Amino acid sequence: MRAVLQKVLQASVTVGDRVVGEIGPGVCVLIGISHEDTTEDMEYMAKKILSIRVFDDDSGAMWKKSVKDLNLQVLCVSQFTLYGKTTKGSKPDFHQAMKSSESRQFFDDFVYRLGQLYDPLKIQTGEFGAMMKVALVNDGPVTLELDSRKFSYDKPSQQQNAAAAKAVAKEQRRQGFSQKTNDVDKADQI
Repeated sequence: MRAVLQKVLQASVTVGDRVVGEIGPGVCVLIGISHEDTTEDMEYMAKKILSIRVFDDDSGAMWKKSVKDLNLQVLCVSQFTLYGKTTKGSKPDFHQAMKSSESRQFFDDFVYRLGQLYDPLKIQTGEFGAMMKVALVNDGPVTLELDSRKFSYDKPSQQQNAAAAKAVAKEQRRQGFSQKTNDVDKADQI
């Protein structure tokens, strides 16, 4: 799972002319779900969102309190585009995102799990699959990227590792040659 978490003074989601989710101070979280995600990813992300310290304590010290510590609100908005790849061409590729038919239930389960770990009355959502307008007042601004599998997506292949090693060796040879040339120039000056 991927998320973009923003500390907000207020946030809302509108579909058409209806406000479907709205919070005061808390966090607005855009949620992306991969076709590889499991309940372990869900558990990790739910706990991370509720426990990450992006708020000040009573003395004004930064990064001391979480949304749960301060009894604030959470607005979750499903956003498959967090799994968009833009490395080839001009059109994003969303093949890493979970299919809509499966991700709807996964997202609902995720929101339910947030409520179990915190307070279901403090959790608001957008409308899954709808064209939404998300409005917010970012506080700070504080915006963080979260990923339940930070280092496991897109592992380099052996070919990529070999190509990187060749590039490093080539650069080292070039720099070595440049250093020898500089040494010869210095010797000529003496």
